[in-house]
Amino acid sequence: MKLPIVQVDAFAERAFTGNPAAVCLLPSMLPDASLLAIAGEMNLSETAFLLGRTDGSYDLRWFTPAVEVDLCGHATLASAHVLWQDGHLAPNADARFHTRSGELGARRATGQIVLDFPAQPAHATSPPDGLIQALGISAPRFVGRNATDWMLEVESAAVVRSLKPDFLTLKSIEARGVMVTAPGEDREIDFVSRFFAPACGIDEDPVTGSAHCCLGPFWAGKLGKTALVARQLSARGGTVHVEVNGPRVRLGGTAVTVMRGELEF
Repeated sequence: MKLPIVQVDAFAERAFTGNPAAVCLLPSMLPDASLLAIAGEMNLSETAFLLGRTDGSYDLRWFTPAVEVDLCGHATLASAHVLWQDGHLAPNADARFHTRSGELGARRATGQIVLDFPAQPAHATSPPDGLIQALGISAPRFVGRNATDWMLEVESAAVVRSLKPDFLTLKSIEARGVMVTAPGEDREIDFVSRFFAPACGIDEDPVTGSAHCCLGPFWAGKLGKTALVARQLSARGGTVHVEVNGPRVRLGGTAVTVMRGELEF
């Protein structure tokens, strides 16, 4: 069997930055074991699998090298980018995706792709044993959790940048991942973050769009504004434009195609 596959750097202004995702358009749905094997072969944070419907929308699933996930921002942005770039969607058409997190949308707007995602705010709670120690944080300003992830606020971007987590301990924490955030360092960036997900086979995710479904509402409340600019401080780095609109969060970014190929199996 042969399948075309495209690798895209998402939330990236240029190649080799942002978060790489593989995008694979399927003629029919493959068994879960095959999808996971392909994602393992690609060995990226996520591989996205698309299957077209007769109404022009798409079923969309995301796999890390280890598990299927419920929500992924950068691979959705990469998927929309490929659909428009390769002519699967008309230039002025919106993309509609059916996912494990409900229907998601994407549209093109002034040099960006804007995703329509559900808000997933965190609620303050006590951290589990080992979490603070694994991150090497002495006194977080906030600790909270939503349905999938832990979120911690620290005092500065310098602290976020300097984190050297104990990934073995983090892997034992019951959650998809852990995000650590702080105010931005200048007027152009409202907040910064890093995201760790060793339980999903990803020690550190370069740019995590879905984390901003949690970070966006948090910082909108703290800063008193609904339109924000975020920077993820991974080695590759990436910028996410966030707009909080009640139960929905819009995530804007750019994408760059870096590789095309054909899977044979």
